[in-house]
Amino acid sequence: MAKPSRKDRTRPAELLILSAVMAIFTGLIVLMSTRDIVLSLIFVGIVFILVLVVLAMLVLAVRPDGDELHDLDEQDHPGGH
Repeated sequence: MAKPSRKDRTRPAELLILSAVMAIFTGLIVLMSTRDIVLSLIFVGIVFILVLVVLAMLVLAVRPDGDELHDLDEQDHPGGH
């Protein structure tokens, strides 16, 4: 069985980092406009989860290319049948 590439292994981390950056940005905007830390933390949590779910759904919507289909076929039939 082939090991996943570095890009495949780091993809979840990329989604988490992007979600965290967007959530922190939103939290800072809310904090600067309202000066309420609790409200800012609430928005950070909501935006983090929302962005993470939206990005995950977009990743699932992408159709695999020829190489990925070949790799999936190899994983389904390891004996070469």
